[in-house]
Amino acid sequence: MDEHMASNMSSEMLPLTRNVTENLQEATTAYDYDYGEPCDKVHVRQIGAQLLPPLYSLVFVCGFVGNTLVVLTLIYCKKLRSMTDIYLLNLAVSDLLFLLTLPFWAHYASNPWIFGGVLCKFLTGMYYAGYFGGIFFIILLTIDRYLAIVHAVLALKARTVTFGVATSAVTWILVLLASLPGISFTKSQKEETGDTCGPYFPIAWKNFHTILRNILSLILPLLVMVICYSSILHTLLRCRNEKKRHRAVRLIFVIMIVYFLFWAPYNLVLLLTTFQEFFGLSNCKSASHLDQAMQVTETLGMTHCCINPIIYAFVGEKFRRYLITFFRRHIAKRLCKQCPVFYREAADRASSAYTPSTAEQEVSAGL
Repeated sequence: MDEHMASNMSSEMLPLTRNVTENLQEATTAYDYDYGEPCDKVHVRQIGAQLLPPLYSLVFVCGFVGNTLVVLTLIYCKKLRSMTDIYLLNLAVSDLLFLLTLPFWAHYASNPWIFGGVLCKFLTGMYYAGYFGGIFFIILLTIDRYLAIVHAVLALKARTVTFGVATSAVTWILVLLASLPGISFTKSQKEETGDTCGPYFPIAWKNFHTILRNILSLILPLLVMVICYSSILHTLLRCRNEKKRHRAVRLIFVIMIVYFLFWAPYNLVLLLTTFQEFFGLSNCKSASHLDQAMQVTETLGMTHCCINPIIYAFVGEKFRRYLITFFRRHIAKRLCKQCPVFYREAADRASSAYTPSTAEQEVSAGL
């Protein structure tokens, strides 16, 4: 296999668009003979080198703070007392795994890869584990809400901590299996412009991997959301408390719309990039536009990690009370040693606000 074929095996980058950063260090015109003409992508690489590092850094900081607060609150205040808590914890851990790779990709967006082959594969594994883990636990949270509201009686027996731990363990095994193709074909390689880190898929595996990601990260979660939330809405329409009903309906549509808006553009661009010839996009101009679109949609998809804590945790009334409890007990205690009565009493009031879970109470707590 010659160098040209190897360099064009995949149009992905790690995290998402390898061909955008693979040749960022080139200072002259790039030539892509697949299109039968010189293909100047210098402006695409320059834009990526300037914009991606600060964007990745911003996503990392915001997402890391939000998801860390979720983890600390679930462990120290909620004490992981329900299946929902288990899934929220795993979702936050998945997002943190994904986010912890961003500083490395931020550096790689404007520099050669300097971290070696072992770290290249390891970070790829963390990236895919966080990526698929986040998707799978969003699906589990959707099913959890469906059981809590539509089948409230069954939920009393099924929605246990033990069952949540067991299903989470199985889910992480599925995450590993889904991540294996991306990990296996990723490697660090020396180029004239410096070392690279990216996937080198054979064409058949490249097509399979793209289809797999579209099925698992877009079609499957949207299908589950539509089925579950349709039943949830049907149940909520019979809810006697109109204010609670409207709040829950609004939150359901936010969850579905936000997920679709953040991930659908990337999946569409990834599909177009992989099957350029099939869609009639095998020319330099289209390839450059797809590279630019991948830069935008990859960053948009990443920011979903920052939105997850807001949608699944902070929007819920009960979780906000627990978050206040955490700050009063663990932050205010250290910053305000002269006012222990204030933070202790406020924390106790927040903790005592917990009530047993029923369908309407799940709704009023932001599902």
